[in-house]
Amino acid sequence: MDKLLGIIFHFIGGFASGSFYMPFKKVKGWHWESYWIVGGLFSWLIVPPLAAWLTIPGFADIIRNTPGSVIGYTIMFGVLWGVGGLTYGLGVRYLGMSLGNSVVLGFCSAFGALVPSIYYNFVSTPGKTTFNDMLTTHWGQLVLSGIIVCLLGIYICGRAGMLKEKELSAEEQKKSVADFSLTKGLTVAIISGILSACFNFGIEAGKPMADVANNLWKAAHPTEAGNFLYQNNVTYVVLLWGGLATNFIWCMLLNARNKTFGDYTNRQTPLTTNYLFSALAGTTWFLQFFFYGMGESRLGNGASSWIVHMAFIILIANMWGIVLKEWKGVSRKTRITITVGIFTIILSVLLVGLGNSMKPITPKF
Repeated sequence: MDKLLGIIFHFIGGFASGSFYMPFKKVKGWHWESYWIVGGLFSWLIVPPLAAWLTIPGFADIIRNTPGSVIGYTIMFGVLWGVGGLTYGLGVRYLGMSLGNSVVLGFCSAFGALVPSIYYNFVSTPGKTTFNDMLTTHWGQLVLSGIIVCLLGIYICGRAGMLKEKELSAEEQKKSVADFSLTKGLTVAIISGILSACFNFGIEAGKPMADVANNLWKAAHPTEAGNFLYQNNVTYVVLLWGGLATNFIWCMLLNARNKTFGDYTNRQTPLTTNYLFSALAGTTWFLQFFFYGMGESRLGNGASSWIVHMAFIILIANMWGIVLKEWKGVSRKTRITITVGIFTIILSVLLVGLGNSMKPITPKF
């Protein structure tokens, strides 16, 4: 039952992530950097501590008593993820919900599974998997094969984007994706996919905080089985400080360069609804990780949980791509190409998840 609940929670989180950009499309008269940072203030500053306060008594004391090194590494990964999150927004802006999410999340899944093992190949750490381990074990070879399939799927999706660019006029492209640009979109999507994997690394870096929350909950509920459903909420507070810093600095720079600070007070735009839709987008974005934490606590195996989460986001984002008619007007060949690319990425995600689920559990002494 725990495994089933974990999958359901990951689906809800994936739905939130795949859908959060939709309210931004209702914002009128604001530039991208303005509505992105307003939504971000809710995603990274307002909602996370509120969620922690509602679910973890004394969460601030847990953070206050955590070693500085844990806080530092968690924020560092948050900053790196922040660049990924920032370029994610640009990737969706330039490529659309369907193609943008497929490329970003494909890379995110692949690098999230691969980078830690390469790191531990050079920095030997007991209980951690090295790249050599992956090359010489059945489960590791399955993960590596999934990464190769993922790169193939990304190539196919990129090919579909090139076909779309050739078949549709600039005017037709902008009917479905207002700022469509294949070159810009693929560039930022690749950067985003690589750096977005740092969120998963940040969760691992901040695990001591989640462990404290989990232990306190178990002490208060000795008859309860399993782990604390909301233990990761305290980690998110610190991790998202790093993401906020990156995005806030960049958006302020864009506001200054583009002279768009006036967006926030421009009465010629629907200010109330713009703020409301931006806040809704930001809150929906955070819900993905609220439910991710719940799913991970039930499903276990952080890497496999991450992969399942990514798979659901890709499915939901492409559903919205269909609703928004992002591939309207393209040839049958292009529609088949993007469909094959999407399912190839989903296959790769499942292969990586299956491989990680087969990984032997290192006993704790």
